[in-house]
Amino acid sequence: MRIVARVVALGGVLVAVAPPAEAQYPQRREGFWIGFGLGYGSANITCDSCNSGPRTGGVTAFLKLGGTPSRNLLIGGAINGWSHSGGGATETIGNVTASLFYYPVAASGLFLSGGLGFSSYNVDTSPSITGTGWGFTAGVGYDVRVGRNVSLTPVANFVYGGVGELGLSGGGGTFATGWKQNVVDFGLGVTFH
Repeated sequence: MRIVARVVALGGVLVAVAPPAEAQYPQRREGFWIGFGLGYGSANITCDSCNSGPRTGGVTAFLKLGGTPSRNLLIGGAINGWSHSGGGATETIGNVTASLFYYPVAASGLFLSGGLGFSSYNVDTSPSITGTGWGFTAGVGYDVRVGRNVSLTPVANFVYGGVGELGLSGGGGTFATGWKQNVVDFGLGVTFH
């Protein structure tokens, strides 16, 4: 919960400094861009033989990069990850997507994001439990300019995966079928435009 408090506090600071920073550094988007960040997210899973349990908190991370075909649109790829450790095991959820980042107003830092690609699940038990299927992401964020080509970027994302079948490593058989997972996360990143 400490990370949530820090993200909320940092968000408050960003709201206070955003107007002066934007006046000094107007929004510019051109060429190659890259961004990365950390945050907090809660995950939930369901499967054919299990009910939806309580949401589980964990650390999130993201990496995104691509090109800029227009001032309103960024095209690229994104990796979103979530991890939780407990009971001697680490559980991870990840999505790799082809993504769009749309800025409804070119002069603003507000953007909507969406991506479609692959999702994975892993628990590092012995034998490990793994699966891969389709996935998508949807989110919203805001680029707060702190330099000519640098922004602090708070984001909120919904990450979904329809993994399907989870297997045990080493040919150990099927662990679960109908596996679906989702993560709601809040993070803060740095974007280089």
